[in-house]
Amino acid sequence: MLRIFTMLAMATHVAFGMNAYAESRPDTGVSGVYEVVMGVSDVEPSIEYFGEFGFEVVKSTALTIEQAEKIYGVPSAAKIYRLQNGEIDSHGLLRIIEWETPLGDGVGYAPAETIGQRMAVMRTKDVFRIFDVFKDMREQSVVPVSPTEPVYDDLYDMDQGAYSITTRRVGVREMAVYGELFNHIFFQRYGYVIPGYGTIEDAELQTSEFTHHDFVIKGDIAEVTQYYEDVLGFVSENEPVLDGDWQNGPRKVFQMDDGTAHWYRGFVSPNNICGKLKFFTARDSEFVRDRSDQQRLGELGITMHTVFTPKIGMVHKLAKERGLEPTKRIRNEFGEDSFFFIGPDGSSWQILEQPELKNVVSTEFKLEQVAN
Repeated sequence: MLRIFTMLAMATHVAFGMNAYAESRPDTGVSGVYEVVMGVSDVEPSIEYFGEFGFEVVKSTALTIEQAEKIYGVPSAAKIYRLQNGEIDSHGLLRIIEWETPLGDGVGYAPAETIGQRMAVMRTKDVFRIFDVFKDMREQSVVPVSPTEPVYDDLYDMDQGAYSITTRRVGVREMAVYGELFNHIFFQRYGYVIPGYGTIEDAELQTSEFTHHDFVIKGDIAEVTQYYEDVLGFVSENEPVLDGDWQNGPRKVFQMDDGTAHWYRGFVSPNNICGKLKFFTARDSEFVRDRSDQQRLGELGITMHTVFTPKIGMVHKLAKERGLEPTKRIRNEFGEDSFFFIGPDGSSWQILEQPELKNVVSTEFKLEQVAN
């Protein structure tokens, strides 16, 4: 039997706990996260690595020292590669910047809740296969990597319990992989699908595009993330809530010790159910490692994210009015109208003009329960 739970991304105040200020949110047309951007010193291993997850280079170019300094303020020549997973071109892409002279090693291999950590999330058909791959890599010391064991969670309160051969659990198994240059979170669904949210095509490891993105930041989470609504036009899914070691999912994925907790706040674009943003701040941040100074463009690892909009002038004006000190609009390395700023949460953003898209963007968040 198929049960369908429908929630419109444009009108989900009750279902997602969105706040009462949605009426004043600017209509910016901003997408979900378009790209996660990572810096490397040698691009070939990264292209091979992400190829196993289904990513292929769709564009490449180069910047001189002068051009890189003009666009990004980084005094280093660079080669840039845009990668896409299958046919998904509206969100979940990857941009790799090979810096000739990186500014530093970035956040690097660090505990899950280190301030400055960034994680990119993708769906997989076989989370235990992913776990085995990274467990083998860790045991053979191929690279510094720390996988967490897959843990079950019921994200949407769909599980009815009283299990039998015909009444099976409904939820996800999720895990994280913390590495030197890139942090992953993988999830596998059981008993339901969300059309358009995590499309798996021909990847060797049976993985999708990036569906959403996690940020470990510092400061008052409500205050430092408010610009996602006021400037970018994202919808806040919730007021900050406290998660902690008493919850199986966060405990495992974030490697939380007994007695620890963090604040959480999520955002989604009204123009795409994918490319969601999830922010975390430790409740006792004075006891948490802080590497946010190494989370800057020009360093290695994940250092920037991008969104696109058909109203780039409007977003630039809003960013300026809110004191975010955006750069002037300029053509980036791919010839796209763009500008750059760093938010009060320490996150770096490049705002792009809207590209021509081949795929229809999903704006309806729909849970379909299936018999698997």
